[in-house]
Amino acid sequence: MKTYLYPAKSEWFDLIKRPVMNLSDLFPVVQSVFNAVQQSGDNALKELTLKFDKVQLTQLAVSPKEFQTAMKIVSEELKKAIQVAYNNILTFHESQRETIQEITTTDGVICWRESRAIEKVGFYIPGGTAPLFSTVLMLGIPAKIAGCKELVLCTPPDANGNIHPAILYTAELIGITSVFKIGGSQAIGALSFGTECVPKVDKIYGPGNQYVMAAKQLAQNYGIAIDMPAGPSEVVVIADETAIPAFVAADLLSQAEHGTDSQVILLTNSEKVADNISKEIDFQLEKLPRKELAGSSLNNSKVIVFKSIEECLEFSNLYAPEHLILAVANQRFYTGKISNAGSVFLGNYSCESAGDYASGTNHTLPTNGYAKAYSGVSLDSFVKKITFQEVSETGIQNIGKAIELMAEAEQLDAHKNAVTIRLNYLSKH
Repeated sequence: MKTYLYPAKSEWFDLIKRPVMNLSDLFPVVQSVFNAVQQSGDNALKELTLKFDKVQLTQLAVSPKEFQTAMKIVSEELKKAIQVAYNNILTFHESQRETIQEITTTDGVICWRESRAIEKVGFYIPGGTAPLFSTVLMLGIPAKIAGCKELVLCTPPDANGNIHPAILYTAELIGITSVFKIGGSQAIGALSFGTECVPKVDKIYGPGNQYVMAAKQLAQNYGIAIDMPAGPSEVVVIADETAIPAFVAADLLSQAEHGTDSQVILLTNSEKVADNISKEIDFQLEKLPRKELAGSSLNNSKVIVFKSIEECLEFSNLYAPEHLILAVANQRFYTGKISNAGSVFLGNYSCESAGDYASGTNHTLPTNGYAKAYSGVSLDSFVKKITFQEVSETGIQNIGKAIELMAEAEQLDAHKNAVTIRLNYLSKH
């Protein structure tokens, strides 16, 4: 990790750059994949799986027998751990249900809003360098709470054409409708268009590499909604002298091990803190099984020393991280100063891994600066909000004149007449 000492604000925009490919370079590749899936369906998916994943598949859908095998392979200990996470995620997302509130805006005019589930949803679950069965929980639980009717999951197979048993166990636990052995941009294409065996969905969710992110954005051109532009993982840690270096180093490495295009950033108001944490990173890195991946990620990462914690927060808001950890004294004091972040972790014991797995919050979060405008996945991600209004005779008389004047000013005479004809009717009866 390269260290920067007290950079001027004129340098900040260069420092917030992510190690990402230009999406314009990816779109032609993804478009060719989409074209193949659109034209040849399941056959194209099998050919693309062989090309990209080096796996020859005879069937794309996971069979009941494969599910049964997975149930036996997953250890009881892991099943209990998954249940702990399931319960906490369920509790947190259940709390996001909204009660219907009827509001009288004017005497005789009642307005309210109700939620309706998105009927068909598609989940992309990364399974390459790490089989993220935890993401099945994060997407499946709120979808079931919302009442989505069809939950379709795509995830890449391993070298033997199998899906990690923990992914299948978790999918079965939640009640995922169907699971397919499809990864990458071809999975997004399958969910966007539908094939002989893969259902077309209304909205696609889930993290992935830059090709998956590009595919999700391209899917929107075909009328498919997406949760957010979620790409390579990232974390910002703001640390002062109260931070425990070993904890901070572990948090930074936990994100660095996601992949070579991940990025981690340490912000601090102390050169001594920066030095101690950097040494701890080097020490812990050598012990990691995925140290080559994490090491490559660290080459894209930074340690930046500022004059104050307030300045660290100002830089963090400009960066808009997916994950933000405040390992500082009086951490609650600074929460009001955070304007851009996917999910925030407060204090030395709030490790980012807690949010990834079992604290209850959702780990599907905006990356690449999209936290400036996007929220992480929540119950709201799986519903549409439909507004209702009921206008009585008294209500149309109270607001009718205003509507007429506004419609006339916009030269929309038919709009005006829809009110006028009612007011004239009421004046005669």
